[in-house]
Amino acid sequence: MKSAICAIGVLPVRNEPSEKSELETQILFGEVFHILDETDEWYQVRADYDSYEGWVDKKMVYPCSKREAELWLEAPGVIVNTPYLKLIREPQKTIQIVSAGSRIVFNGEDRNSFVIAGREYYLQNQINDKKNDITDIAKGFLNTPYLWGGRNFFGIDCSGYVQVVYKIMGVKLPRNASQQIEHGTIVSFVEEAKVGDLAFFDNDEGVITHVGICLGNGEIIHASGEVKIDLLDHLGIFDNKIKKYTHKLRVIKRVVL
Repeated sequence: MKSAICAIGVLPVRNEPSEKSELETQILFGEVFHILDETDEWYQVRADYDSYEGWVDKKMVYPCSKREAELWLEAPGVIVNTPYLKLIREPQKTIQIVSAGSRIVFNGEDRNSFVIAGREYYLQNQINDKKNDITDIAKGFLNTPYLWGGRNFFGIDCSGYVQVVYKIMGVKLPRNASQQIEHGTIVSFVEEAKVGDLAFFDNDEGVITHVGICLGNGEIIHASGEVKIDLLDHLGIFDNKIKKYTHKLRVIKRVVL
């Protein structure tokens, strides 16, 4: 099986091998993916981080050796914890923007440069190395527009948002809300919800359709239209702007951070 490291800001993963096909998810800069099959113009891939599968345009893939991908995965690495980070790409010295949750492994001589698939990158600014705070990380995405299948600062969906925030905090969660609900322990009452707890919401058929991050004090931050803060009680999410409930609460889960 061939593998690759994402060497562009964000790699769209589609349901079918077509640019018109629905966006399934995105692979962030520095994440490894495995090539399962191919057509003339597309690769069928599996993301190493969450095993999500789909199709990517071959023009966006920069192959590397299997050993290079293995070493990248085995190395400690650094997760980008700011909304976005500017890199300088050699030899043209052009700017490469990468989003929060991207992964960098410094495989050069110092902690300012690295190479992916023969491409050399330099950091324009140092990565913030202070201890991550989940409230700060979560609020760093405020006003990010909702994008079905999105996982980055410029467009994100509800479960992608939760997954990336928790990735920055060092906790691995699956891609979809229906999978994320299987993790953690139940919080019995909404009044007991702590900062970082996950609140899940369902539709009239009982299907999990939404997830957000509790901020405590009856507030939740979530991606719905955009990443925003709303009120949370035992009924669900109350949008103070339109004065109505928008999501019906199913359960709150506590995942150890």
